[in-house]
Amino acid sequence: MGDSEQSSAEEAETVDAGTPGRINGGLEQVISEKYTALVNAFVRGTELAAATVFAILFAIGVIDLTLQIIDAVQNGTITDPLVVIGFIDTGLLLLIIVEVYQTVLAYVEESDTRRIVRLVIYTGVIAMVRKAIIFRTGEYATLEDAMLAASAYAVIIFALVALLFAERVYGSDDSSLIA
Repeated sequence: MGDSEQSSAEEAETVDAGTPGRINGGLEQVISEKYTALVNAFVRGTELAAATVFAILFAIGVIDLTLQIIDAVQNGTITDPLVVIGFIDTGLLLLIIVEVYQTVLAYVEESDTRRIVRLVIYTGVIAMVRKAIIFRTGEYATLEDAMLAASAYAVIIFALVALLFAERVYGSDDSSLIA
């Protein structure tokens, strides 16, 4: 078959018989694949930018916590329980930032969904423990409001811990757990 005959045969294969002059899938598929690759590159770049922002926030937070501790030592408030609780609150917030950073990296690395879910649960547990530690009944209008908030925190913490337990017991790839 000559070059012109082969070219005509290829063109005949790519033209949709129902729509004269329309390319059948080939060019559309190439455009679609290139567009998808471009959007995926954009999303990946945005995920990396988010990871960078969280890394910077973590570094700033560590510096801020260090400065707070130095200031508390210098002015003698380091033994004040409320100041120490403030340090713990800031430290737990930093752990939340690290967990969110790890979650973003897991998305970037296209990690196993189970790993991502586990990271999200860890973040939730840390956030709720942080809320429980800094919980003050005086911040609520009534004692009933404070009890309702405390109960909600307890339920959420229990549910998150139950999810972690279930993931560890039933989410294992170990076939010995299957009876």
